[in-house]
Amino acid sequence: MGRLDSTARFRNLRVVTAPAPRRLRTAWISDVHLGTRGSKAAPLLDFLRDYEVETLYIVGDLIDTWQMRRGIYWPQQHNDVIQKLLRKARKGTRIVYIPGNHDEFVGGFCGYYGHIAIEKQARHMTADGRRILVIHGHELDTVVQNARWLAFAGDLGYQFLLALNPLINFVRRRFGLGYWSLSAYAKKRVKDAVNFIGEFETAIVRYAESHGVDAVLCGHIHSAGIRQIGAITYYNCGDWVETCSALVENFDGEIELLNFNPYQTPSPALIKKPELAGASL
Repeated sequence: MGRLDSTARFRNLRVVTAPAPRRLRTAWISDVHLGTRGSKAAPLLDFLRDYEVETLYIVGDLIDTWQMRRGIYWPQQHNDVIQKLLRKARKGTRIVYIPGNHDEFVGGFCGYYGHIAIEKQARHMTADGRRILVIHGHELDTVVQNARWLAFAGDLGYQFLLALNPLINFVRRRFGLGYWSLSAYAKKRVKDAVNFIGEFETAIVRYAESHGVDAVLCGHIHSAGIRQIGAITYYNCGDWVETCSALVENFDGEIELLNFNPYQTPSPALIKKPELAGASL
């Protein structure tokens, strides 16, 4: 009788299976900044779990050694990100790691390590035959290249604004208001920051033109977007500090910008198809 009762109980259980991961041809992520309190490791882990890709590009600043020189911060979730990436490589995902300015030490280890390649820059051919130059972008940042002390100072200022975001949003929630980022607002409203982003994009596109490609993809400035600038399509995959965004390529060659920030949605202007994105040099 006990066995029959047990069988009856199991008959009423509903088995819930997790949805199969979405399969993609390629994905690009950048500026994770592991080792800082601002790094959003949890949504990145969700992305890595929910999407299976043939090739994953890490477009610089995976680990923030600048911040780690000032003090070690390495919670379990940051370790989980590294372990997840290594597990994906063991299972056959091709990972291309392009060092940035915050993890430039990795550039001393260029080469192939199983399914992981470390390269200063890379070229990607989309499924529909477009050639994309993939770089972090600090190579074209005159502040990083010519005034490193100023870059360090700017990084400290940015980290300070990021640190204020939780306090500001705690107060806003008490008043029933939605998420708002002081650091993102400063980038969009401060004249010097706006000018810097525009000049950076112009320099990146000119650099891509000299390499005879159809598009350029970078990170570095934490400003996600897809724009057609002259004959070159400009892609920026954003960051995992504020935007929590990734660029992904479907098997037909279409590239789209995905957002994983639980507090905000991307502006429609960021995710327009390149031919509709109206910017030009």
